[in-house]
Amino acid sequence: MKRTLTVVWVAFLFSIPLWMTDQYILHILISTGIFTIAAISLNLLLGYTGQLSLGHVAFFGIGAYTSALVSLGFDLEITDAYTFVFAPQPVWLAFILGIAVAGLFGWLVGKISFKVRGAYFVIVTISFAEVVRLISLNWIDLTEGPMALNNILPFSVSIPGIWEQTFYQKMPNYYLVLIVAILSYVIVRRLVQSRAGRAMIGLRENEALASSVGVDVTHYLVLATVVSAAIAGTAGGLYTHYIRIVDPDIFLFIYTVTMVIMVVTGGKGTIAGPVVGGLIFGVFPEILREFASPEAQWIIYGVFMIVIVIFLPEGIVPAVKLWWTTRTNAGEGVQGLAEERR
Repeated sequence: MKRTLTVVWVAFLFSIPLWMTDQYILHILISTGIFTIAAISLNLLLGYTGQLSLGHVAFFGIGAYTSALVSLGFDLEITDAYTFVFAPQPVWLAFILGIAVAGLFGWLVGKISFKVRGAYFVIVTISFAEVVRLISLNWIDLTEGPMALNNILPFSVSIPGIWEQTFYQKMPNYYLVLIVAILSYVIVRRLVQSRAGRAMIGLRENEALASSVGVDVTHYLVLATVVSAAIAGTAGGLYTHYIRIVDPDIFLFIYTVTMVIMVVTGGKGTIAGPVVGGLIFGVFPEILREFASPEAQWIIYGVFMIVIVIFLPEGIVPAVKLWWTTRTNAGEGVQGLAEERR
């Protein structure tokens, strides 16, 4: 039953561009998909290791800037007599390098910051994101600072001399984001169901006990951070080649808050939680925009989040699972009682 519902849901998502003619709605779905991928990455760290990172947007931005710079090419003055010239590279290679660099920074942050826990870890991650933002703002020779990197190339795929497709339109970008989102979902699912994932969950539940039975705390926390950062960098690369402009505002704290909201309201520590939270909080603000003033939008948005936190403290997905289990067990109990009476 569960597999059938999954297949139907995926088929529905793939069918949307075939009957949806409103390009603005497709744009909203693409943007929602990108931030859902970022939420999936944060859920691995927050939901399965219990480590709250409030600087996760740094990895998103690093992936975006790296992919943009590699695809555009850049000149970097090393000394007065020598300038390093990096020629523009294919977009697919720039995208992969963006993922790799984000993962590398995830490794560095993990190695440094997991010597502390709790509020100290949160401070380290926020500080890291702010440092990266300031670098992107002030290193004008490389990043163009507040003037932004623009004219970034869109994604393209080709068979040399035979066929080429450039992703200018909404439909190919939608399918690209959807495929990457599915791959990210599968990667995280396979990881959390593996031995490493069980170790991460053990660290979340009781770090001291997990350490006492031989779980290498730092190793698994760093592994989670690397994978989480790489997936966030993937979302950043998708963002930069879809929007085709990137500036220091990509590191704003509000983006991290958006990811946290998607994870917590959807259900942290569940595979489907960030997907459900991403869809709701990606589309819900656009629905409000149709009938509410900007001030009323924020009020309704805030009240909606408060209601979810109060009445569904574990998140939407765990609440739905609990309701379904209770309903199924009650139905089986009634059926068993009826059979006994016969």
